[in-house]
This record gives sequence, structure tokens and C-alpha cells, in this order.
Amino acid sequence: MRYQDEFTVKGRKELKHAISQMDYTILRNKLQHVMKLDAHAGGDGKYLIRSVYFDNFENKILNEKKEGYFKRDKYRVRIYGHNSSFINLEKKSKRNNLTFKEKCRISCDEYESMRIGQIDWMEEDERQLIRELFIQMSLYQLKPMTVVDYVREAYVYPFGNVRVTFDGQIKTSFRNTDIFNPDLPMASVFDPTQVILEVKYDEYLPDVIKMMLQMMDRRPDAYSKYQLSRMYG
Repeated sequence: MRYQDEFTVKGRKELKHAISQMDYTILRNKLQHVMKLDAHAGGDGKYLIRSVYFDNFENKILNEKKEGYFKRDKYRVRIYGHNSSFINLEKKSKRNNLTFKEKCRISCDEYESMRIGQIDWMEEDERQLIRELFIQMSLYQLKPMTVVDYVREAYVYPFGNVRVTFDGQIKTSFRNTDIFNPDLPMASVFDPTQVILEVKYDEYLPDVIKMMLQMMDRRPDAYSKYQLSRMYG
């Protein structure tokens, strides 16, 4: 399966909450009447996302998230399922309350070079994102830190370019960064009775979806999946 997430040069608004399994079931049943299930998902409407996040020994990226910096960047390498033929390097940026995303394709060998610190080739690479990551790895000693797995169910709505996702079964590899290993040991880091709800949209959130979300019993905040993965190391 090949899946490509939604990337734009325009900033998007992003809401994130932890909800109960009961609220998840109620909300998904309602959304199915007005939104379409992501066309790239599997037969059950879900798919596995596996990402490895970059950080340094001082936990620069983790601490910026915890402290709520209005300007921060996060780098990750992402695959879908265990398919190593389609690999993206991604940069997710926060500027005030807007989210920006950039990506480029990379190969297994390129990731492995990053993982072992052989990065000289990145300095003159034709892909801008590779060159940017080279600077970050050189200045701040960023490196692949941990693998995070989760199962996603996604719905889309054309007006407002809305995307609603439900993420569960969140697991971490702790410090093992062998992302292409299908037998990589993973440990659960999130309450199985809850689901992370994410809502992404452009200029506005349509009223029909806003009303559905207002009926949910939501916690005021949810940790990022990377932050959850670092709770134990």
C-alpha cells in the first residue's frame, strides 16, 4: 500500500485531543455520514504508520514540545505498514498556531547513512530538506532517536480541506531505530481505553463537523505521539 499524507505550503490549523473509546465509536459513526473514509486505507479502513523521530542527547525537540515553543521544527522518517519501498523524510513545523509540513523521498541506504552518522553527502544534496536536516544534524547533533508505531483511521471532507484522524495502539521502540525491521520490539505507551483525535483544516472548520466535535468529552490536551514515546526513556 502506498499512502501519501496531506502536505501544503500553506499553514493549517490542528486540534488534538484524547477521547474515550466510546466517544470514538459515536463520533466515527456520525462522521461516516458526512465525510469519506481515506481512499488509501486498508480493507478495515485503517493503516499502520511507522516513524522514526530525530532528537539529540539534550532532548532539544522533546523539550521544545513540552515547553510549548511557538516556533519549532520536528524531523522524522516515515513509512506506511512495513513497506520500505516508499520512505519519506518529513519536517513538521509549528509557527504560532499554524502547522506546516514538507517532505521528500529518500532511500533505505540514505536513512541508514543518517542513522550511523555518515552525513557528509547531505550537505550538497539537491533536495532542500536533506540540506536543512544536515545543518540541524551538524549544529545540534540531531540523530534518529526512537521509532513510533500507531494505527490510524482517517476521514476527509472537501470543504475547508478537513481531515479527521483517530490514532490508537501507540507503541515505541525506546532507543532502537531499526525502522525497517518488521520484528522490531515495541512497547505500548498509551492508554488502550483512549484514542487520539486529530482535526486538521485550512481557513475554517465547517459547522457540521464543529457541532459533532463539541459533543465529545475531550481532555483539554493530548501529548504528541513522539512525546508519549519518550515517557520511559
